[in-house]
Amino acid sequence: MPAKPLVLILCTGNSCRSQMAEAFLRKHQGDTYEVASAGTDPKDRVHPLAVRVMSEAGIDISAQRPKPISEFLGKQPVRFLLIVCDNANQSCPRTWPGAYQRSYIPFDDPAEAEGTEPQKLSVFRRVRDEIDAAMKTWAPEAGR
Repeated sequence: MPAKPLVLILCTGNSCRSQMAEAFLRKHQGDTYEVASAGTDPKDRVHPLAVRVMSEAGIDISAQRPKPISEFLGKQPVRFLLIVCDNANQSCPRTWPGAYQRSYIPFDDPAEAEGTEPQKLSVFRRVRDEIDAAMKTWAPEAGR
């Protein structure tokens, strides 16, 4: 049986949106795709509030780590590139060796939320739910 095609989800820091999208795409479509995520400028760790809101949704991403795109570029055959933030869309290479299609589905960056912890959590939960809904129905031809 041939290997499942790899979807690489890109963001800038690979600490919030792309980590959540990776987890949800794996949950909803892991039987169809291999899924990974990376960042154009990865942070040191996955954002603790991203870990918390994903745990609320029954998904543990606490063992995940932000990864640079260099771990994938030219090293693993990436069939589909899914970009989930505007900065990564602008800084990501326009062509990716072996990539069949590039999709762009931007989400607000919850790490930029301001206010009290409950206010920040509200933003993280909203973005989490938006990503969850998008990953349920994502298909390569559905990206913009």
